[in-house]
Amino acid sequence: MAWYDEAVFYHIYPLGLTGAPEHNPYTQPVPRLREIFPWIAHVKEIGCNAIYIGPLFESEGHGYETTDYKKLDGRLGTNEDLKEFVKLSHEQGIRVIFDGVFNHTGRNFFAMRDVREKREQSPYRDWYQNVNFWGNNEFNDGFSYDNWGGYNIMAKLNQKNPAVRDFICDVIQFWVKEFDVDGIRLDAADVLDFEFMKALRRTANEVKPEFWLMGEVIHGDYTRWVNEGTLHSVTNYHLHKALYSGHNEHNYFEIAHTVKRLYAMGGNSPEGLKLYNFVDNHDVERIYTKLWNKAHFMPVHVLLYTLPGIPSIYYGSEFGIEGKKTYGTDAPLRPKLDLADFGDCVAENPCTKLIAALGRIHKEHPALSYGDYQELVLTNRQYAFARSGCGECVYVAVNNDDNETTIRIPVREGGTYLGLLTGNRMDAADGWIEVRLPGCGGDVIALEGACVNHTEPVDFAAVNETPCEEEFLEPVKETVCETTSEVACAGELIPLRERKTGFVDKAASEGKAYECMTIEELQEAILSKMEKNGPVTEQMLRSVWENNHQGSLLNWVRSFR
Repeated sequence: MAWYDEAVFYHIYPLGLTGAPEHNPYTQPVPRLREIFPWIAHVKEIGCNAIYIGPLFESEGHGYETTDYKKLDGRLGTNEDLKEFVKLSHEQGIRVIFDGVFNHTGRNFFAMRDVREKREQSPYRDWYQNVNFWGNNEFNDGFSYDNWGGYNIMAKLNQKNPAVRDFICDVIQFWVKEFDVDGIRLDAADVLDFEFMKALRRTANEVKPEFWLMGEVIHGDYTRWVNEGTLHSVTNYHLHKALYSGHNEHNYFEIAHTVKRLYAMGGNSPEGLKLYNFVDNHDVERIYTKLWNKAHFMPVHVLLYTLPGIPSIYYGSEFGIEGKKTYGTDAPLRPKLDLADFGDCVAENPCTKLIAALGRIHKEHPALSYGDYQELVLTNRQYAFARSGCGECVYVAVNNDDNETTIRIPVREGGTYLGLLTGNRMDAADGWIEVRLPGCGGDVIALEGACVNHTEPVDFAAVNETPCEEEFLEPVKETVCETTSEVACAGELIPLRERKTGFVDKAASEGKAYECMTIEELQEAILSKMEKNGPVTEQMLRSVWENNHQGSLLNWVRSFR
């Protein structure tokens, strides 16, 4: 058992939360990070015991084009400010992990700056991948290099170079010594070199007991990254997608199937995969925006906190705020917020009150961290399961229908059961309990005698009536035609039944760069790589065609070995 096994994370994008300038002026440091200090008490109050914060270090713009790994971004302050932030968090019993952007650097990072100045004579010319002094780029450098996502402002490091590995491992050691950080979230882990990640894991094992490595991975078999030799955990994008679309489509089968598949991926054991679960983050739209029926905020978060994995809340989402992507910018997902504007949110904001209640329940019932998973009830609109371990069994039931309903759940022991969110009491009869669920609601249920502190019942009606700009959003979405096995994407029908084989990877066949491909070409390239490993199933087809985000597809297609 390690601290991260029982973690509930609070995710902060500091440049956004503090309203830092979009571009780094490289002038005197401004201590904006100190504006986040009051949030530490808030994080603890809503039941989170870990903070993932980043990017933090000196960069040119959004934070992922690093120019100095050992200096806090001047827009946020100085290293002393960051030391104080971690110290104050630790005093509150809160662990802290940083964003580790080790796949690429900014153009003004010392090694790339040296290559730009000295070209072939630079001792750092092999620090970057595929540097070609016969090429050029939009900056007229007189050479080209591999980048991340098609953006030359982020030059891809050559992770096979021992000097690069040693430098990054030294950065990790510095962060622990200087700031006492407890772990790292590895940016773009799905395109990191595996030997490079093994070197990072060896360093992690040495620098601090229970030092945690979590990677950003979009798709694929998560066990490729999560194992004893590489990472402890990865971002659970599979479940992220299922949680919002399973509610939007009134399809709990999608969620349950995803959970079952991920649980099997980890050997059908709660210790197999400890994935980092989330419903939104700095790269995807806010959950309150993505839900067509805002009342589903409640069952979505019940599942986030009770399904196998490590739950995470993105700053501000506990208030039920909106955040929608706009063309060319993610800024609406990363707003400046003043905690004072939300008053006594735990008492007055129904969404925050729900999150705080779930945080307390998660802390008080270790079965939610260590217990096994067993599906009990499954329909399109109702879903129930058990988490059993640590001497207790906790039952979870959710309802995505607008109307109240009652379901029967088998229980392992007789006695009186308590709904930790509703306050309902249920007496077991013949091995069953009758669970009454409010419309668009849910409950976490345990034997009454095993409940240390009874959480005040959540006002579901208040959660469902939290003001928003629109009661229901009418999204542009992909739909699956069950009768023809076709996917409608932006009005164009793609006949999947005719394309179960023979997919073409133009990068391999025509030498076309992935960065220059359309969404459809990237999707076909991924399917081509899948096909080489075996038959392409209907589920595999759907998972590819449902992803129309270019950055995600680029990461995915590059993850194949």
